[in-house]
Amino acid sequence: MQNIISPSPLQKIEHPLLDLWQLTLFVKRDDLLHSEISGNKWRKLKYNLLEARSQQVDQILSFGGAYSNHIHALAAAGFHFGFKTAAIIRGESCYANNPTLKQAIAWGMELQFVSRLEYKQKAQTAYLQSLQSAYPNAFIVPEGGSNRFAIRGVMEAIQEIEQQAHRPVDHVITATGSGGTLTGLVAGIAQSQSQLKTQVTGIAVLKNAHYLNQEIASLLQQAKVNQNDNWCLQTEFHHGGYAKVPVELKHFCEQFSRQTGIPVEPIYTGKMFYGLFKLIEQGYFNRGENIVALHTGGLQGLNGLKERNQKHPSTQA
Repeated sequence: MQNIISPSPLQKIEHPLLDLWQLTLFVKRDDLLHSEISGNKWRKLKYNLLEARSQQVDQILSFGGAYSNHIHALAAAGFHFGFKTAAIIRGESCYANNPTLKQAIAWGMELQFVSRLEYKQKAQTAYLQSLQSAYPNAFIVPEGGSNRFAIRGVMEAIQEIEQQAHRPVDHVITATGSGGTLTGLVAGIAQSQSQLKTQVTGIAVLKNAHYLNQEIASLLQQAKVNQNDNWCLQTEFHHGGYAKVPVELKHFCEQFSRQTGIPVEPIYTGKMFYGLFKLIEQGYFNRGENIVALHTGGLQGLNGLKERNQKHPSTQA
């Protein structure tokens, strides 16, 4: 399992805005890691799966919404690596027919649908203990996969970037949902042998995401990474909240994919690239700097968006 998925490529992007500001931009194409377990979801799952195997546990249980990239990736990983999988899903059982969960079921995942009120207990000790009793042989992974094992997997992205880049990297940009990926990138830089001075910037995809600063600080503490000022979270590019896709964002994603040949979706990576280009326009970066944007995958979510748009064509979410 350790070496079954090869490092993703680093692809240079050409764009007039980059030329204007004399910036260099590369995209770390984690969307190409695996056709079904791609992006940061693989990196966050890798050491969770290895830990479960070391404990001789054959079932993984986790949490997610009805269109969750994490749940989709976990189901695929269980299918490919021989784990039983189960998930606590926020929402009604009718969601089992959407493209994400239908595929998860096809890969053998057991789904348990719960109310939004019950789902809010997902990190509470008593609730987790009750789940452990119901699934005594399961290794429980938090929502989004963000824990200390996930951080170790994301750190490897920094190691790969160091090996692939031909010059020092001044900035790494990532979409931020639960904070695990940003934490792993900061931890990777902290433990780099090259003593990188890289700044990590997260583009929050959730509305009112300021609370993530505390979540990330807590994860860094768990990872025993000294607190420093080489990371920040940009919270103004959420476009109305999670899964909200206004026309401006939709058009940006379409244009970006046409210009670069890199597919994006508007929930995570589209917002990240949109935010990145807005930051460039605002003079956030110094001229001559080298930027790496981490493509965190999540392209399976496009099928769910298409389904929702067909059912509710008048909405933009």
